[in-house]
Amino acid sequence: MCGRLNQTGEIKWRDFVTSIRLKPVCNAAPTEILSLIRGDRVEPARWWLVPSWAKEISTKYSMFNARSENLTSSKAFRVPFQRQRGIVPISSFIEWRGQKSGKQPWLVTNEQHCFYAAALWDVWNGDDLPLLSCTIVTTEAAQPFTPWHHRMPVMLGEGEVERWLDNTVQIPANDPVFRPQLKEPWHLSPLDKAVGNSRQKSPELMNPIGEILTLSCQV
Repeated sequence: MCGRLNQTGEIKWRDFVTSIRLKPVCNAAPTEILSLIRGDRVEPARWWLVPSWAKEISTKYSMFNARSENLTSSKAFRVPFQRQRGIVPISSFIEWRGQKSGKQPWLVTNEQHCFYAAALWDVWNGDDLPLLSCTIVTTEAAQPFTPWHHRMPVMLGEGEVERWLDNTVQIPANDPVFRPQLKEPWHLSPLDKAVGNSRQKSPELMNPIGEILTLSCQV
């Protein structure tokens, strides 16, 4: 987690009045290109962190997520956590829940159809052009979400967006931003199992095929 997501349409930004239009991405999987916000810029970034010191681009280690518990101890995440924090806007993401008939994919979103996921980025300079890449920070799942997964992305609230992007100030490893809690209601809907194939990019696959569930926010 998080291993599949969507970025579609416009998002509210900064004061949540200004709008930013994203390049639509449907059923995106790790190593694909996402829209990354760093500072005041929206840029395309590879969703699988390639550290600046890496000898080559590799998928040997799972670098598309960064566990919040490891941000200060991991060689790959330590420096980006200190001064290369960004945000990946997510209109929704997909998680699988086990059932007798096999794992069922579920779409997870909120009322605004826009999450602000905490991310880290780095730039790798290889033989060609510099490669901007990113990873999504995760934490333990909030209790209502545990039937779907034991981890979830760190979603930033309105008062946390600017602070996370301010790379002149360090954020402690035990900061409340990493608490496993839902900061707003989440809406979950079952999807067609065809979304399991990341080559399937039809937006229609994100239409619910059953009852929509709502997980209440936590204080």
